[in-house]
Amino acid sequence: MSELRMYINGEWVASESGEYFDAYNPATLEVIARVPQGTRKDADRAVLAAHAAKKEMARLSVWDRAKMLHRIADAVEARVEELAQTLSLDQGKPYQSEAIHEVKASISGFREAAEHLKFLETSYFSVSDPNKRAWSIRQPRGVYGVITPWNFPINIPVEYLGPGLAMGNTIVWVPAPTTSVCAIKLVECIEQAGVPKGALNLVTGPGAVVGNEVVKHPLTAAIGFTGSPQTGKHIAKSLAQRPLRCSSE
Repeated sequence: MSELRMYINGEWVASESGEYFDAYNPATLEVIARVPQGTRKDADRAVLAAHAAKKEMARLSVWDRAKMLHRIADAVEARVEELAQTLSLDQGKPYQSEAIHEVKASISGFREAAEHLKFLETSYFSVSDPNKRAWSIRQPRGVYGVITPWNFPINIPVEYLGPGLAMGNTIVWVPAPTTSVCAIKLVECIEQAGVPKGALNLVTGPGAVVGNEVVKHPLTAAIGFTGSPQTGKHIAKSLAQRPLRCSSE
């Protein structure tokens, strides 16, 4: 049984508390790994790392970001069977009928984000002065907190991670504790693709602790969340003036 690590500022680290929780196979209740029990301090470090990486991500050209996303897709594609086996063990989906298809869908998610990014259009606006023109341009928003559920623990995160990285944002991802092993394996693929240090951070642990810290952190620019209506309402109340993309299931 292995002790896994979180991913903060380009490094695989244990929780600052040194504590772990067990990841179980839901079919057999066998412990398959030990996962770091993240703290508020860990979440704070992750947000600070993402904030520090903003300029480097924003400097990457559209085409460089698209290439990066294709490299992530390549890394996932090279480990399809391993990721699907992890998904089946960690979450409980049947390997052949569901898990393998979810992993393959995540490959498409990264590739689609890469291709859509290259052809995003901006707008031209008419102004009263005939000698002037005005355009709108797309800029990264900054640090996104991403909080995802247990039921599609690879593909739902990709719906946030792919577009978020494509647009030059940096991300702090808090996965459901019950499927943290899946998240760690996916982040291994993202690291392999050469994502800039601090651009993607993974903090494992209870949502009421690490998720709450990411949501309320003053450097978090926006939140992407999929989960229960109760948690969604709590996050929405906490955000006040900040953008929120929320899907409750």
